[in-house]
Amino acid sequence: MNRLRNPASKFGPGILVTAAFIGPGTVTTASIAGAQYGFALLWALAFSVAATIALQEMAARLALVTRQGLAEALRSSYGQGWLGSAAVILVVAAVGVGNAAYQTGNITGAALGLQSISGIGLQWWALLVGLLAAVLLGSGTYALIEKLLIALVLLMSLVFLLTLVMVRPSLGAMLDGLLVPSLPPGSLLTVMALIGTTVVPYNLFLHASAVQEKWGPEVGREQALHESRIDAGFSIGLGGLVTLAIVSTSAAAFFGSDVAFSAASMSEQLEPLLGAGARYLFAAGLFAAGLSSAVTAPLAAAYAVCGAMGWPRDLRGGRFRLIWLAVLLCGTGFSVIGIKPLAAILFAQAANGFLLPFCAVFLLLIMNRGDILGPYVNKPLANTLGVLVVLVTFALGLLKIQQVLVAL
Repeated sequence: MNRLRNPASKFGPGILVTAAFIGPGTVTTASIAGAQYGFALLWALAFSVAATIALQEMAARLALVTRQGLAEALRSSYGQGWLGSAAVILVVAAVGVGNAAYQTGNITGAALGLQSISGIGLQWWALLVGLLAAVLLGSGTYALIEKLLIALVLLMSLVFLLTLVMVRPSLGAMLDGLLVPSLPPGSLLTVMALIGTTVVPYNLFLHASAVQEKWGPEVGREQALHESRIDAGFSIGLGGLVTLAIVSTSAAAFFGSDVAFSAASMSEQLEPLLGAGARYLFAAGLFAAGLSSAVTAPLAAAYAVCGAMGWPRDLRGGRFRLIWLAVLLCGTGFSVIGIKPLAAILFAQAANGFLLPFCAVFLLLIMNRGDILGPYVNKPLANTLGVLVVLVTFALGLLKIQQVLVAL
């Protein structure tokens, strides 16, 4: 029976991951990377996509083998010692509290897209976006949430990839940026932000819970693992392609010019290439990116915090609803009262880059526990990729700290 399933049924949780990391933060960070450094930082994007696929595969494999979310696995494995306490604190602080801050950027980004084509005040659109996210999450139906997010991801993918095709950037310059790593002066924070906006710690918790919703115990383990890998590879790869399109479009429109980047100037710079519809096209992409992330951030926070605290991860449960509602209310409230989005989003994504290695270390520790995973423990290649992610992100963080100390 399982072999006769609709091929489309194999996809879903990976799309949630893509919907989460292709938000206004990605649009902003990728646009800034292209505007300020051209194609020079595309290598960081390629690394980010590879790292994301490796880490998300680990999180999904852990969940499908143990039938536990990442937070639950951390709690059950290390709950009696200081490492367990540290894991709970990290999850609640970095995912629960942190997502409330990210939510401001998600809602503001979606509202900016709508404001740019309507003239209606941003605060009203922010309220509408918050309400739409609340209605969807309040349904408590995973399949409905998944279907809408797939539609939003496809919409923003179409928008940004179409824009890339119409702008026609230099393929040679893109290949140089992808294959030849470089670090232009002043680009370190942008590199960290680019990595942080793609390899998102809370996506590890979201993915580990979502694969269990998608592939229940009735689906064979090997089949579930196989379909999950296909889903993650395709979805995250698509997300990386969208980010590449944003960087390259911004590089073609801004790099080497005297025009300062902003959401408004982005559509203005594209008008000679795309015509009068440029602002509508860019607004649609920004709205889709913002709304999709406005749904996934509270959802990820609820999954992670409930798992860390040992509470049921039921979409209709009271505690689960309370957590996502708190995150959503914080994000909507700060967006309505007016937060400057560009600086806030970029800083939050850079901070995400600092937090990532700690989450990766916890995941690597669990993925090498034979008493938990048996024959499904990490193979040498997976461990090598995981260690590389940790080392690179730690090195970037230490380099930034050194720069700050020298500047003092």
